[in-house]
Amino acid sequence: MNQLDATKSGFLVCIGVCIFIFTFIYVRNTFYNEPSEKKFIPDSAQCGFYPDELCSALFEGKSAAPQIGHFCQQILHQPEMSDCIRTPCNCSTVLNSLHFITKPLSEEEENFSLAYIITIHKELEMFVKLLRAIYLPQNVYCIHIDEKSPQDYKTAVQTLVNCFENIFISSKKENVVYAGFSRLQADINCMKDLVNAKTQWNYVINLCGQDYPIKTNKEIIQYIKSKWNGKNITPGVVQPPHMKYRTHLSYKEYVHSGTSYVYPTKNVKDDPPHNLTIYFGSAYYVLTRKFVEFSLTDIRANDLLEWSKDTYSPDEHYWVTLNRLSDAPAATPNAEWEGNIRAIKWKDQEGVVHNGCKGHYIRDICVYGLGDLQWIIESPNLFANKFEPTTYPLVMDCLERRYRLKVLKQAEVPLEAHWHFQDSNYFNMKLNVEAH
Repeated sequence: MNQLDATKSGFLVCIGVCIFIFTFIYVRNTFYNEPSEKKFIPDSAQCGFYPDELCSALFEGKSAAPQIGHFCQQILHQPEMSDCIRTPCNCSTVLNSLHFITKPLSEEEENFSLAYIITIHKELEMFVKLLRAIYLPQNVYCIHIDEKSPQDYKTAVQTLVNCFENIFISSKKENVVYAGFSRLQADINCMKDLVNAKTQWNYVINLCGQDYPIKTNKEIIQYIKSKWNGKNITPGVVQPPHMKYRTHLSYKEYVHSGTSYVYPTKNVKDDPPHNLTIYFGSAYYVLTRKFVEFSLTDIRANDLLEWSKDTYSPDEHYWVTLNRLSDAPAATPNAEWEGNIRAIKWKDQEGVVHNGCKGHYIRDICVYGLGDLQWIIESPNLFANKFEPTTYPLVMDCLERRYRLKVLKQAEVPLEAHWHFQDSNYFNMKLNVEAH
């Protein structure tokens, strides 16, 4: 073979090898990539009896349920909001169309009244869902509406409240600023109204408009009686060093043209009054009536309140600090983080306390998505936060239906037709609604 023929042969062999390698790589990549590139596309048939069957799958943690749920809520969700809360309406129509429970469900509940403080500023539909979940005629409810809220929002809330003797709007309203003193003042305004209410309530619980109950009214009462035996619940510890900035400098609230925030000044604050030890804890509480009366009249409470006016997020130190005083009514001076009040997925606890937020974070707090439902119902807490039904409507549809089924199953009185959300129930009844 001459040199030219050898060169041609080598060239052809090289091309052949290259083609083989290229073909092998192409086939291999196609084979391995195809499954990951093939997207699962749900169809309406997989929505089943919407939303009950899908909710059952979400509560059981079925892996495909969130993706199917996102699809189904987009094509099948129907906003459920009575026109009666936006325009004047016969109150019996309001009660029936919104499924309010109008009688005590047990003797135990009838004899143990709870007071609620609910601070709201937006999400009218979410507020209605929260209120009808926790509403019972033996309880009493003070609603604080942010003074900055639109007038049509205030009117809609007032229209609803007018149908109930045991629900009222706080007599004094605040321009509430996140992490500002105004948030604490809003609660205190309601407390002043509640101690003068004709209902002789036993405990007060504070909520915001994006909370929703996990436990029923009966379960909340039994938790208070059995676990706390007449004591206050204010989870918290002595203020840790990394939180001292909140009370070291003086803070001010800024409210102007729809913008509001808290900012630090350069002024260093005086020490707390009465040589009080400052604690840090949850802004959420469960407090006895006597403790509330104490907090409104005791000189130490009043002086601490005045001192707290220019601190950062004072609602996270005020109640827990007072409840650690040994002579305060129903105090728990040696308590720490005990008290299952609120289920919250904090961003910095991801991978430790929870498995991540399946919705999205706002100010490092999870707005729950469909993949969070199993975690919520398995939580030992009384309430959960935070919800946005406009963003994740199926989350609230599922929780509401399951919660109402649980409430009615525990009832010890004959049920009325309008208490049911739907005529037929297609939940997987193997899901034990009593268990959590």
